[in-house]
Amino acid sequence: MEPLTWTGFASFLNPILLIAIALVVISALVNMVISVFASSTPPQVNPDGTIAARGGLPDLISNILHWSFLAVVALVILYAVIGIFMGPAAGIVGAMSQRFLPVWIALVLLFSVSITFKRRLGLYGKLFDSPIGMIGFGLVMFWVFTGVLGALDLIVTHDPLSQVSGMKNKVPGTPLNDAEAGEYAWYLLGGDNLARDIFSRMIKGAWIVVQIAPLATLFAFMVGVTLGLPAGYYGGRLDTFLSFLANLILAFPVILLFYLLVTPEIVATGVPNYMAAVLFVFPIVFLAVLLNSRYYTQPSFRTPLLIVVLGVSIWLYLALISTEGYLVNNGKVAIPGLPAILDPFDIPGGILVVFVSVVFVNSPTVFRIVRGLALDIKTRDYVAAAQTRGEGPWYIMLWEILPNARGPLIVDFCLRIGYTTILLGTLGFFGLGLPPESPDWGSTINEGRKLLSIYLHPALPPALALLSLVLGLNLLADGLREESLKD
Repeated sequence: MEPLTWTGFASFLNPILLIAIALVVISALVNMVISVFASSTPPQVNPDGTIAARGGLPDLISNILHWSFLAVVALVILYAVIGIFMGPAAGIVGAMSQRFLPVWIALVLLFSVSITFKRRLGLYGKLFDSPIGMIGFGLVMFWVFTGVLGALDLIVTHDPLSQVSGMKNKVPGTPLNDAEAGEYAWYLLGGDNLARDIFSRMIKGAWIVVQIAPLATLFAFMVGVTLGLPAGYYGGRLDTFLSFLANLILAFPVILLFYLLVTPEIVATGVPNYMAAVLFVFPIVFLAVLLNSRYYTQPSFRTPLLIVVLGVSIWLYLALISTEGYLVNNGKVAIPGLPAILDPFDIPGGILVVFVSVVFVNSPTVFRIVRGLALDIKTRDYVAAAQTRGEGPWYIMLWEILPNARGPLIVDFCLRIGYTTILLGTLGFFGLGLPPESPDWGSTINEGRKLLSIYLHPALPPALALLSLVLGLNLLADGLREESLKD
């Protein structure tokens, strides 16, 4: 079987793409130079007081930049469409486009429904009025769908942990020597130094990020909100004490703190399990106080609702922190946890340690943001009106202050997922926390960088995946910020 080229049948588009990219780069550079010189000259003003259009060369360069960029986007979409129908005949790009077909379908359906009903979807719907926000959202959801569908083995081509003889450090598009019936015939992005498929490892690595980063950030926000609201609202000694604890944690360098938490010696003592037992209580407290403050005057509805919600929350809490039937089991102390038959999650110890570390490190920063917002919002008139009505402090904090702080918090949530993704990659790169054979992007980059001067292909795909996801989260945050400011 012949090796695959990058574009195969679609290679006739390559010269057009190169010309379009060259035009984008050249016009962008020229536009930057023109902008520098134009900034030193005062703008021309029309008789009615408006600024006159630049016209001439600046407009020409801007048009070239605009249309050449659209040409690049259109060509990339064309490569993908050709690849979906032609598969490996359209080269490596075509084969990967075909493997990502479930992701393309999910993205098209999501965008179609969201754009159709965007006027009914609040801030999320307004996101589709922002081109930057839409691009960022598309990049993020691409990797979310990739992670979820990859976990269902709908995208991967090989087992990410299996080694195939003769495929060590093979270049992208290399065919398998003796592919069995039903086995995918190529390593689309080549093989690593242990003869494992880089494409499949990149897909499985997305699932690890999708599992840990958003959920860990959500838990950190619940910890930060639960402590930050009373600190900002009440002030005084409570604020001083909680702020001191937050500053104490923030005084440590992040990487050093992570290193201390995930080293085997610290893990063996059971400290991360004790931390999980404490930190994971905060979501339960948050939900209990939220519902109780909202339905305090309706006890007939509030009581059964709290029983159901707290019952499920406590069960999930025990399932999260239990490992092999124990809350803590370090050889000296054995605290029984949820029986295996009642535990729906099979969370490896390494992932639990990384999860707890991310929550612990991010919580103080969220606390300070929430505290600052509470200090500002508690002076508003609608808070005074709620106090005049006789509302309780927690009702005011959770139903008056928190909803009016949602804009900055949503933006920070998106950015913090990006920071968490980078931290996960950093931990994997240094071989901390996650298992050595884990296909997470950081570990894959670390394995590939050892031979970077000879083979580029093992390290580049996970690095570009990490870059694109973090870029998407930042663009999404910019779009949300832009739209929230219009409210």
